Amino acid sequence: MFPDVSPMDLLTLAILVVLLFGPDKLPEVIQSMVGFLRKVREFSDSAKEEIRSELGPELKDFEFEDLRPKMFIRKHVLDGDNLGIDEIRAALDPSAELSDLAEAVRDAGNAGRSEPPARSGVSPSEETPSDPVSHPAFDPDAT
Repeated sequence: MFPDVSPMDLLTLAILVVLLFGPDKLPEVIQSMVGFLRKVREFSDSAKEEIRSELGPELKDFEFEDLRPKMFIRKHVLDGDNLGIDEIRAALDPSAELSDLAEAVRDAGNAGRSEPPARSGVSPSEETPSDPVSHPAFDPDAT
């Protein structure tokens, strides 16, 4: 119920309660607190049952925990048949679009080339030096 309460916090709280009420009144305070908590729980349970009876038979399996946002998402989005986590990941994954874009760029680059791409097994020192005069200069205005 209280996930971030450490044992040191509980010890500090116990010492504070003993100092405030004293050891002689401590059993009475504990009994009154337990009684108060029981009444609150009974009130809560009766309110839940009243709400369930008012909702009718079509919502007889209604759980109040389903109204919490985490539980609602877990029940209706992640576990439901409508939409699963795999579909969400696939919809949000840009890798397919990026691979299509990279392939289009490669195809466009290869289409503009008149010669086949260089062999990857040949080192640059083994390649024949290219003549700078044989390649036309880049002209950004030429399209």
